[in-house]
Amino acid sequence: MAEVTRVPLPDIAKGSMAKFILGVVLGAALGVGGAWLYARPGSVDVDVITAGEGASPTETDVVFVDYVGKLEDGTVFDQSPPRPEIPAQIADLIPQGAYLEMGGVVPGFREALLQMQKGGHYTVTIPAEKAYGANPPAGSPIPANADLTFDITLHDFMTQEQLAERAAQINAIMTQLQAEGGEGAPAAPDAAPAE
Repeated sequence: MAEVTRVPLPDIAKGSMAKFILGVVLGAALGVGGAWLYARPGSVDVDVITAGEGASPTETDVVFVDYVGKLEDGTVFDQSPPRPEIPAQIADLIPQGAYLEMGGVVPGFREALLQMQKGGHYTVTIPAEKAYGANPPAGSPIPANADLTFDITLHDFMTQEQLAERAAQINAIMTQLQAEGGEGAPAAPDAAPAE
C-alpha cells in the first residue's frame, strides 16, 4: 500500500477557538434576526396629507370617516357612502363621515386609525397580511394577497358611552319632532282613494 503524504498542521493560536465559537454564535443570531425581519408582517404606511389636531382614537372608540379604498392598479373597491339628508335639529349631533367601530375593520385599517387625529386627511397603504390576506371577502374585487391603499379623512371619534349619549339625545329630539309633526317627522301615508 502507498503511504499518504503527511501535511503538517500549524499550531492553533491561543484564543482562536473562542473567536471561532463566538463567530458561529454571532452568525446564528444574525441569521435568526434576519429571518424574523423577513417573516414579520409588513407595516402599515400612514402618510399625512393634512394634519389633524388633538388626541387619536383608541381601540374601543367609534370613528366617523370618509374613505376611498383602492387596489394597486387604482381600481376603487370600496368607499364611504354619501351622508344622508339629516334634519337640521340633529345635524350637529351626527358627525360627518361613515360610522365605523374600531373592532370591525381589518387590522391594518385599525392600526392606521390609531395614528390619526381629528380633522386629518391621510393616505394609508396596508400590506395584504394586515388586510384580507389570502381570503378576501367573497364577491369582492379584491384579489388574494392584495396590498390596499386608502384615502381617509378622520372627521371625529368618540367612546361608546358618548355615542350612547348622542343616540339618546337624537331619539328625544326625533320623538319630540314626531309629536309636533315638524320637520324630520315621518310623512303621513297618503289617504286611500275614495270608492
